[in-house]
Amino acid sequence: MRSRHRAAHDALTGLLNRSGLLERMTAMSHAPGSEQIWLRLHFVDLDGFKGVNDAWGHAVGDELIVAVSSRLRDTLSPDAIIARLGGDEFAVLTIDAVQKQSSPDVGQQIQIALQRAFEIRGRTIGIGASVGVAAAPAGSLDSEELIRRADIALYRAKDLGRGVTVEFEDGFDVDTKRLAQLEDALRDTLSKNGIDVAFQPLIDAESGAMCGVEALARWQSPDGTRHRPDVFIPLAERSGLIDQLGMQVLGKSIDAAKQWPTIGLSVNVSPMQLKNPKFTQEVVEVLKAADFEPHRLCIELTEGILISDPDQARRAIDGLKAAGIKIALDDFGSGFASIGTLRQFGFDRMKVDRSLVVALDHDDNAGAVLQATIALANALHIPVTAEGIETEQQALAVKLSGCVELQGYLFSKPISAEELRQFYFDGRSPPNKQYVG
Repeated sequence: MRSRHRAAHDALTGLLNRSGLLERMTAMSHAPGSEQIWLRLHFVDLDGFKGVNDAWGHAVGDELIVAVSSRLRDTLSPDAIIARLGGDEFAVLTIDAVQKQSSPDVGQQIQIALQRAFEIRGRTIGIGASVGVAAAPAGSLDSEELIRRADIALYRAKDLGRGVTVEFEDGFDVDTKRLAQLEDALRDTLSKNGIDVAFQPLIDAESGAMCGVEALARWQSPDGTRHRPDVFIPLAERSGLIDQLGMQVLGKSIDAAKQWPTIGLSVNVSPMQLKNPKFTQEVVEVLKAADFEPHRLCIELTEGILISDPDQARRAIDGLKAAGIKIALDDFGSGFASIGTLRQFGFDRMKVDRSLVVALDHDDNAGAVLQATIALANALHIPVTAEGIETEQQALAVKLSGCVELQGYLFSKPISAEELRQFYFDGRSPPNKQYVG
């Protein structure tokens, strides 16, 4: 009897485990009168739990898990069946007499309960929860299918951000199938070294001459379909393909830039790449194989990795800088990066987010905000690049505010390596009006 109990329950919290939950769902689906009820399964993922483990260790993390389980028990109806699926994931099974068209209050109850701070070992810890919900008449779906649907809904909730409850819809399966097909196509493209690279010039604010290029990943299917980077980059991150994609882009960018020895090369790196402990070594090996000077390469990072895993970010950045590679903080002004971030990581360059430049056209305070942002970097002796420049007025404003490099459609859209060579090195007319400083 004890061994059976242990097999069905989580040792840390005493809640049902996944096996116990499945057993209970199956029993409820075959119980007398089950045709009159709906099973509503809530998958719960704690927001911010990894940060707790990283900051205070697994012992505090375990105590938080126990506290969460207690709070769920105290908050929810005694009829609710609560399980811990593993890690920081929980499940709550409730029963409805009839189907409800709108998401019931349980998801909201869970979120409100878990938003209240926890007191553990004298520390005040704040987390939250994302909730995915799937419902069906008892016995109409296999238990594993109901779990699959709840898991898909939870995935959607996490994509939308913290503190969100999402109920499964039939259309989610269509999207899931489409993404699976797209992932297969991306995997095939990468296996054939088929990712393309476009280059957007970086312009010296004083002379108006091109001083560098930013490499941008491009993907076009054999049927001519062009996939947006904001679609295939996250897909590569989720599917474990981002390291392969990133190194393919880096290799092709370096091969092209070897033709242009007088300018620098900037390459974007995903936070997921930087979490790879072998990333720095792999970058250095690519540079050596191509006989490309490290000081010409600038790796552009967004703040995500700096916040989610600052220790790994520090190790990677230190390793890259030791190899002579420059590091730029991209999209500054769009998130939470601060003066402390700039000081802590020793960036060689800062790129002002496009939103600060666009705001110049319609916000009376935008100029002061932009000047203060650039002055912050200048005070730390960090040169600033402004991206998203589309008009002469914007170019003049950011130049007067202290930017030393400019980038945007005013000068050129992203173009192929061959077009760049023709327009900027062979003396042909550039694709856009050339800015004159």
